Amino acid sequence: MKLGRLNHVGVATPDLDASIAQYREVMGATDITQPFVLESQKVRVAFVNTPGESGTAGTQIELLEPTDPDSAVGKWLAKNPLGGQHHICYEVPDIHEAKAWFEGQGKRVLGEPRIGAHGTMIFFVHPKDMGGQLTEIMETPKEAH
Repeated sequence: MKLGRLNHVGVATPDLDASIAQYREVMGATDITQPFVLESQKVRVAFVNTPGESGTAGTQIELLEPTDPDSAVGKWLAKNPLGGQHHICYEVPDIHEAKAWFEGQGKRVLGEPRIGAHGTMIFFVHPKDMGGQLTEIMETPKEAH
């Protein structure tokens, strides 16, 4: 398996609109996507785009507000009511190869690969197998360089 770029840091929030305002007003973010609902994950999502070097895309901040308290993010927020860093996401060239590699290492993959917020295949690796950090593995979008 070949590890790709850090695509995004997932941040859970109890109020997506307030978080968007904070990134604009406090952090000076100027490029934030329109919020949308990802029904399969039961979250409302917006991406804060950060600039990269020499015109490249930077790492995104994925803001996640649960639409259902029984969703994974809703349950996480019940334990962390202020919100905060939920996961990190790395790109890989082949999602199925990556899944097999992680499982071959004895890591617990949480569910089968599925479509994530970027419209590409993802899966998560259990935080107890990743130094305490919930880790999302995402197939590199085909339109990316």
